[in-house]
Amino acid sequence: MQRKRYAPGRTGSTARTAVVLTSVIGLGLGLGLTGCSAGPATDDLAVDAKAGPVSPVAPPGRYRTLFEPCGAVPQGTLKDLLPGAAALPDAERGKAYRGTAAVTYDTDRRVGCAWKADSPETSHRLTLDIERVVSYDPAVSDDSRAQEVYVGKQLAAGIPVPPTTPPTPTGTASATGTASGTATPPPANAPSAPGTPGTTAPTGKTPTAPASGAPSAGAPSSGTTAPTPTPTSTGLEPRVLEGLGDIAYLDDVLSTVGATGHQRVVSVVFRTSNVIVTVSYREQTTGSAEAPDSRELQERARNLARMLAERLEE
Repeated sequence: MQRKRYAPGRTGSTARTAVVLTSVIGLGLGLGLTGCSAGPATDDLAVDAKAGPVSPVAPPGRYRTLFEPCGAVPQGTLKDLLPGAAALPDAERGKAYRGTAAVTYDTDRRVGCAWKADSPETSHRLTLDIERVVSYDPAVSDDSRAQEVYVGKQLAAGIPVPPTTPPTPTGTASATGTASGTATPPPANAPSAPGTPGTTAPTGKTPTAPASGAPSAGAPSSGTTAPTPTPTSTGLEPRVLEGLGDIAYLDDVLSTVGATGHQRVVSVVFRTSNVIVTVSYREQTTGSAEAPDSRELQERARNLARMLAERLEE
């Protein structure tokens, strides 16, 4: 059999060709990988440029949880607020001092408690409502939202909200004696000028009467007792309170129950940061008992509200 001739250098040429092809393929792969990695970076820069500046987020409120309300009032304080409980049997007295928790679905958002005690001629009710307000608008803080809720409560009680900065009267007085600009309105309880109608109490709300319950001068003698006007000099009328929380007000409503009974409800509402606390204290009398004393009920409700405000500061 004839052997194939050996051709020198054929193997070396083939090797050199393989090396060249390998280099070309590697260079192409490198350029491809570089192009793939550079593409997303360019896209990310374009997306970020279109996003614009990030809007600032309003700060959260100071409080994230609430305290347990039924255990927040000491028994000594409850003895003063519920005098009828002292005459109850031991089991009923203990139940009256423990109170009844309000039914809520989120105790970190709202809690409450109620106490009651009755005697033959008087009955007392105490209610606490504590709400933690949360704003779901990132541009509105929890405190701002809580202030909106608080102002709604105060206006519903018929107590004007004082302006933060009194407006300055502008313009020249007209012939009728009124200024052409805007002036600071008179206080809600200021006496009316002769011949002008006075301030009307909110619907369904009887003005606060003196503790004595004596009828006012000029009352009709037909047997029907006319509502006693709210005195302007006692300092016990519904009003804004100072030195309680960030802002606070007191409401006082006296009404009749049945033929001879009277009921007085004193409410103290205050806001501290994003928490709103409402203390409602009610006394009802029957028979020949006098109307509940406004000064006494207001003092008790305010003392309890101050104690709860200190509890929030702990």
